[in-house]
Amino acid sequence: MSVPPDHPASHRTHPHFTRTVYYGTALCLAAALVLCSCHERHSHPAAASASAVTTATSAPPVPQPLSLMAQIGQKLFYEKSLSVSGQMSCASCHEPSHAFAPANDLAVQYGGPDLKLQGARAVPHLTYMLRTPNFSIGPDQDSNESQATMNGAATAAVPTAAINPHKLARIASNVAKAASAQTSATAMVPQGGFFWDGRVDTLQGQAIGPLLNPLEMGNASAQVIIAKLKKLPYLADLKQLAGPNVLTDDRLLLSESLFAIARYESEEPAFAPYSSKYDQYLQGKVQLSDAEMRGLKLFDDPQKGNCASCHLDKKSKDGQMPLFTDYQFEALGVPRNPEIKANANPHYYDLGICGPARTDAYSKQASNCGLFKTPSLRNVATRHAFFHNGVYHNLNDVLHFYVERDIHPEKFYPKKANGEIDKFNDLPARYQQNIDVVDAPFDRKPGSNPALNDTEIQDVIAFLNTLSDGYHPQ
Repeated sequence: MSVPPDHPASHRTHPHFTRTVYYGTALCLAAALVLCSCHERHSHPAAASASAVTTATSAPPVPQPLSLMAQIGQKLFYEKSLSVSGQMSCASCHEPSHAFAPANDLAVQYGGPDLKLQGARAVPHLTYMLRTPNFSIGPDQDSNESQATMNGAATAAVPTAAINPHKLARIASNVAKAASAQTSATAMVPQGGFFWDGRVDTLQGQAIGPLLNPLEMGNASAQVIIAKLKKLPYLADLKQLAGPNVLTDDRLLLSESLFAIARYESEEPAFAPYSSKYDQYLQGKVQLSDAEMRGLKLFDDPQKGNCASCHLDKKSKDGQMPLFTDYQFEALGVPRNPEIKANANPHYYDLGICGPARTDAYSKQASNCGLFKTPSLRNVATRHAFFHNGVYHNLNDVLHFYVERDIHPEKFYPKKANGEIDKFNDLPARYQQNIDVVDAPFDRKPGSNPALNDTEIQDVIAFLNTLSDGYHPQ
């Protein structure tokens, strides 16, 4: 199929765009994505002529109009008729005014035929997703390097441990004296991909997940989605770009529709405005307050917050702004969330890479069980549900969990029938060895002082507030 002028060559060659999404692939995704939550999608504002978030520079760039394909994707993003209820669209879970996250404080969102079925995971922001590398398990890479160096590594050796790059030096000192630093530096790590478990590599794959998820938009099959697409009044616009065959070739219609959503998510500036106070600080345009600067130092300090070991906060080597994630996976042992109805079943566990939403070969590796992707901390202060299960609803509780999990586990976990603390109660005992108990602030023992005291926690929160987009200096 020829590509119309509306699509520059770069739109076709980006790693997250594939112009052909086969109908059979969509059917397979129906099973593979059954338990994904609304959190696995992109959304954005209503009009192409105005961005939802205004940049905070003195001379903001003039917004470029969306391409026709992106405009179609925008309509699809807000199209409620694509859901089984007729009341749910992508934007229902990803509100532009809330950095493309839910406006409510529910741990997980509701969907299905009557909007009464509870999702499985917390809904994340959909900002700053375009630089996400493909999922891979292979030698650790500098997460600030281009994503091209990470793509394609999924065929490397199976993982022996889920190791964060910033932990390698400490690990090297603990292994046998004969082991070389070079050997440690080639540890296999899971990284990249979309969703909490990294199970798809393209924006199209991410877009179709909620459409087929019975707990979300609830379509029973790809064919049901196609039938709904054929009824849309703007199908003629898609025909103009994709050619007349889009009206007769079902797989082409689905492929082009998903591609349109991907174009919208990549073109609309509000998905990545880089308009936070911290962005302006890195550009030398503003200064952080005393509390914010103290928080940044604690955020970076490997013996204190140690946050930057996973949430990278410096510009990349090629000058790109930080995205506050290394795209790698961690098992943090967060408490089981009783708000999620599925957790009433004592045999049900959300194991991240090991499923239930993910079912490929990587899900069979025990060292991957309990691991979830490290999210970006951009706009984190605007969130109302934290971690994959939404167990916490404010940053104060999140940071206290981080620094007191191993000092006062009784604050976070219930008691067993015998009176013992049921620590790490949301992960089966056979996988609890995957939980990070080495790196600060998880390196404390009962009776130790926490890595951060209450005052320091408030300073870190002050810094995290500088990551919210839409900052306007006074």
